[in-house]
Amino acid sequence: MSAAAAPEQQTYEFQAEVQRLLEILIHSVYSSKDVFIRELVSNAADALEKVRFETVRGESLLEDDRELGIWIETEGADSADDEGGDDAADDADEKASEPKRLIITDNGIGMTEEEVRDNLGTIARSGAVAFLEQLKKKDSDKDLNLIGQFGIGFYSVFMVANRVTLTTRSAHPDAHAVVWESDGLGSYTVRPAEGDVPRGTRIEIELKDEEDRFASEHTISEAIRTYSNFVAFPVHLGGEVKNKTKAIWREQPSNVTEEEYAEFSKFLTYDSGAPLHKLHLVTDSPWQFSALLFTPSTDPESMGFGEGEVSLQLYVKRVLIDGSNRDLLPPYLRFLKGVVESEDLPLNVSRETLQENRVLMKIREILTRKVLSELTEMGKKDEDRYLEIWDKFGRILKEGYHDFANREKIHELLRFATSQGERLTGLESYVERMPESQKAIYYFTGASRDALDGEPRLELLRKRGVEVLYLFDIADEVVLGSVNRYKEKDILSADMVKLEDLEGVGDASEDKKDEGEQKEARETAGPLLERFCELLAERVTEVRFSDRLIDSPACLVNPDGSTPHIEKIMRLMNKESELPKRVLEINATHPMIESLAALANKDKNDPFIATACEQLFEGALLTDGYLTDPHQLVTRMHEVLTEAASLKKG
Repeated sequence: MSAAAAPEQQTYEFQAEVQRLLEILIHSVYSSKDVFIRELVSNAADALEKVRFETVRGESLLEDDRELGIWIETEGADSADDEGGDDAADDADEKASEPKRLIITDNGIGMTEEEVRDNLGTIARSGAVAFLEQLKKKDSDKDLNLIGQFGIGFYSVFMVANRVTLTTRSAHPDAHAVVWESDGLGSYTVRPAEGDVPRGTRIEIELKDEEDRFASEHTISEAIRTYSNFVAFPVHLGGEVKNKTKAIWREQPSNVTEEEYAEFSKFLTYDSGAPLHKLHLVTDSPWQFSALLFTPSTDPESMGFGEGEVSLQLYVKRVLIDGSNRDLLPPYLRFLKGVVESEDLPLNVSRETLQENRVLMKIREILTRKVLSELTEMGKKDEDRYLEIWDKFGRILKEGYHDFANREKIHELLRFATSQGERLTGLESYVERMPESQKAIYYFTGASRDALDGEPRLELLRKRGVEVLYLFDIADEVVLGSVNRYKEKDILSADMVKLEDLEGVGDASEDKKDEGEQKEARETAGPLLERFCELLAERVTEVRFSDRLIDSPACLVNPDGSTPHIEKIMRLMNKESELPKRVLEINATHPMIESLAALANKDKNDPFIATACEQLFEGALLTDGYLTDPHQLVTRMHEVLTEAASLKKG
């Protein structure tokens, strides 16, 4: 409509910055254009909140018989049925050719003519300045992933609109209704509205042909669910309220039932199972925010969906600002799902601003500390429930070992298998069970419980009744290595234990007898030890008698005290293919070694000693996973068995 046709109509030019913004939006190929629905619904909710506030203050306002709410209508989405002949088809074609429309109405505070010009013609009251400044920094108008993060508000409608007609009437009784209209190409018109216009604002959007999906109730319903599901006022679409889910995170925990928590968890996580744990936090001082976090019953990462990311929904004034915020929790708590809302954040906060926002940093700090404290408390008071969480998410939790600020809290959460029973144990429980004279916490890494139960290097500890943490995950050794000490106790690999370390630990009544036997056996086996050193030569750093072996004849240990598994990791990282040189320890009191020692005392060069030495050495390599070619070991074993069988036969 032209100004000549309507004398009272006035045409205005958009402010220069707004024209620039509109140009970007109109030519945008941004994929998430549905954010304009969020912006318009948020504006409507703000207008309704202002009416409610003014009413409470006792201000005289234009009456409206309807409940406070938002109404969304679609026009032109469905064509006529094909039945009914040519006339029906012609009507359908004509209807299909008409522009599709989306209409959003509220009965909120409305605007005066002056407010319309101020709010919809200039940049002063929007977040567009920040948006444009960010584009300048990026030096590209095509970097439009920022839209929806800067609260560009009403202007975002021009991503999908050919024309927008806004009719509004202020709640102040003496204000008249006005119509604002624009195609977003540089100017807008303002004119008095005709007829009896109710209080509030009505936005009629004529959609671009390529954006006609926004005339579909399904599309609008999904956008409401995504962005505006917790708006404080009812959002009507197709004759029903679409935002029925209660924003229970804003409530005091004592006012929320377990059924409400369960339903909200299903809504939020799409997990049909009951959450393993929930954390509901409402704080007023010194930082005002609400949070509701759930530990889901399933772990998508363990189901082959790849490594996930921290993903919490961030709300401001019930409006979704970031549907997948990665800054509210550290990565090792990424299995938690939930929502966080803060009144201290602005609605137009950007993703970049969020990363630097002091309020958000404090929220992250408080949430992390609270989650870790809750899990620690659960581990003490409801261990079965905590172990269920550990079973599903312990692998992820262990990644927090490098969080220096919370390292002690992480230590309390760690759980390990143990040589004493099938139940997992924490470091605190281990220390409580330790005899007072035990100087260290011992661990060992292996493929399975059976493998560790038969591990030769643990024989001395087993004899003394010392508990050993069984590590089946190579990551456990890295984690424990980072702990280093716990409650004044060193944490050591069990293959580093020395006889003097166990003084006063376990039953030492046989020590004197054992000491005499060991001394005599070692004197006898001296020549054998020398022969083993000659035979193995450059393949080992040393051959020595062992204090740790009780039932096994030999084992290999690292000369520098590092564990075999850590050594393997380092060799892989350094791409080393040559076998490491290690120490071969032999048990002088073992029957096999005693027999070989007797043979060596008769003839140190007996060929059977060489065969036995190779077999013991390669057997130890096989146990540690270092034997790359077992064929010689197997062939040699067959030869020995054949000879033994013939002797038995004879």
